[in-house]
Amino acid sequence: MKKFFAFATFLLLLCTQSAAADSREHERLKRSIVKIYTTAAAPDYFNPWALLNAKQLSGSGAVIKGKRILTNAHVVANGSFIQVQRHGDAQKFRAQVQFISHDADLALLTVDDNSFFEDTHPLILGELPDLQEEVTVYGYPIGGKSLSITRGVLSRVEHQYYAHAESYLMAGQIDAAINPGNSGGPVISNGRIVGVAMQANHGAENLGYFVPPSVIRHVLEDAKDGVHQGFPELGAVTQSLESPAMKKAAGIGENQEGALIVKVFSDTPAADVFKPGDVLLEVDGYPVAADRTVEWRENQRTNYHYVVDQYHVGDKLPVRFARDGKVHSAEITLAAAPPSRSLVVREQFDQRPRYYIYGGVVFVPLNMNLIKRWGNNWHTKAPIDYLYARNQWNSEERRELVVALKVLPADVNLGYHDWKNWIIDSVNGHRISDFDEFAQLMENNTEPFVELRDQSGYRMVLDALAAREQEPLILQTYQIPHRHSQGLFSTLANKDE
Repeated sequence: MKKFFAFATFLLLLCTQSAAADSREHERLKRSIVKIYTTAAAPDYFNPWALLNAKQLSGSGAVIKGKRILTNAHVVANGSFIQVQRHGDAQKFRAQVQFISHDADLALLTVDDNSFFEDTHPLILGELPDLQEEVTVYGYPIGGKSLSITRGVLSRVEHQYYAHAESYLMAGQIDAAINPGNSGGPVISNGRIVGVAMQANHGAENLGYFVPPSVIRHVLEDAKDGVHQGFPELGAVTQSLESPAMKKAAGIGENQEGALIVKVFSDTPAADVFKPGDVLLEVDGYPVAADRTVEWRENQRTNYHYVVDQYHVGDKLPVRFARDGKVHSAEITLAAAPPSRSLVVREQFDQRPRYYIYGGVVFVPLNMNLIKRWGNNWHTKAPIDYLYARNQWNSEERRELVVALKVLPADVNLGYHDWKNWIIDSVNGHRISDFDEFAQLMENNTEPFVELRDQSGYRMVLDALAAREQEPLILQTYQIPHRHSQGLFSTLANKDE
């Protein structure tokens, strides 16, 4: 009996010591979780020379190797003043953005005061858990100042649209709520980071998404030289090939799998390999299914872009494809993706808008920043022409659209005071390819009148001499500091200095 009690006491002591060790490890982990305070002043794309009212935002982050803090890009986007605070501390420290990837919705912060990192232990990046495994989300959701810890189960891993920059990347889904303020907080499994909390699913309760390790690793590698290159593009657009008739027309058998290439961008290395009508069979050894997915992990599928996303700009990607029934192998040197392939450039951050004022008319390029100024319901409230342009590819002849955003009423623009959101096609008969060319045409005009037209033939005619003479009064009346955005192009910038 004495031996039994001694053994039981020994087991109890071991359990107590193990629980104490676990508790110490947990407390040490919590010291590496950071609350982030951001003052953000975004540009006003309705008045592109001004800023919107500054907002106070908060988010979460985690200390990682290299005395850096890993968080979401949207937590610090357009940030003019950033502070960080450790768990259990009252003091806030000034922080700066070291590297940011808006595509991946990730950012790395640094703190100049090294005392901030005392008594913190960098968290290590781990591997993505299996489905149905439990994970823990750490963060500082709004409604309180203390650290919040929630648990959930990894329920799905596949490509999703990231809300911040509308990029299409791998994401993990968990059945735990990710509330405002949680963003940027680490998703932990076995003491390691297996994700960064990113966004909530507003269509369902207690569902959230996080950035997985594969995307985090890509950004950390990209950040090594401090130059953002982002995720490369394949350079081709595909569609599913599930129709038997389409398979037959493409020259492959009924039991063969692949994705139909419908467009190849001429300014990419892929143009030297693919042609529209080819069938993409394999990417880096991963067979591509008819629904454009690959099996990235046993019995788990996602879009084949997952394979491309593992590579970096300049890497060579092995591919296999079919053309007229014959199978070919090749390597594509991956290039950096442009800001947009659409006529409407996707949303940009940490930048000031471009604009040009002539004769009291405010001209801007069409982009998603402007469209989203119509609010959360921009899908229905923004002008229909703007929304339609989102579905059109750009080209060398037409790289972006130019808009007469509004008219600042003056004598020179009588008759046009109610014109707004008007997409322009040509200046004095010269078709416009992009905003810079438009501004140059306007600036270098030597004709007595400037005639602007849209694709339907409607015209706006401005007296060039009157536009120049009335320009100072117009700027003074409407309290506009400059007639164009800084650095629009050197000739204009030099004239205004």
